[in-house]
Amino acid sequence: MIPTSAVLRIARPTDNLKKITQMYIDGLGFKLLGSFVAHNGFDGSIIGHERHSYHLEFTHHQGTFVGRAPTQDNLLVFYFSDPHLWSECCDKMLAAGFEPVNAYNDYWDQLGKTFEDIDGYRVVLQNREWLV
Repeated sequence: MIPTSAVLRIARPTDNLKKITQMYIDGLGFKLLGSFVAHNGFDGSIIGHERHSYHLEFTHHQGTFVGRAPTQDNLLVFYFSDPHLWSECCDKMLAAGFEPVNAYNDYWDQLGKTFEDIDGYRVVLQNREWLV
C-alpha cells in the first residue's frame, strides 16, 4: 500500500510550457514549486501548493511535438464544499484563459463546470464535496 505520506505528481507533456504553467497558476491559484531546463532534453515546471500532497508537472521535450489531449475525458477534478469559493475559482479559470466547455460525460455538468486548457486537457470544478 502506498503510504499517506507519499506525494502524487501528475505529469504530462505540452507544446506550450510557459503558457500552460501560467494558466494553471492563475486559474487554480497554484505556485511554481520548481522548474528545469535542458534536463536530458526536457524543460519543465512543477506547480502546486507546498503543503499539499499532490502537484502537477508539465514538460516539453525539446524538438518534439505532442499535440492535444487524446480525448475529451482526460480530467482533473477538484471538489469544493464552499459554493462561494467555487464561484470565485470558476471566475479565475476564465480570467486565466481556460475555455468553458460542456463535459464529455454530462454528469460533471450537473453540479460543476468544465474548463479546457490550450492543450485540450480539461479541469472540472465540482460544486459539491467529494463523497465515497
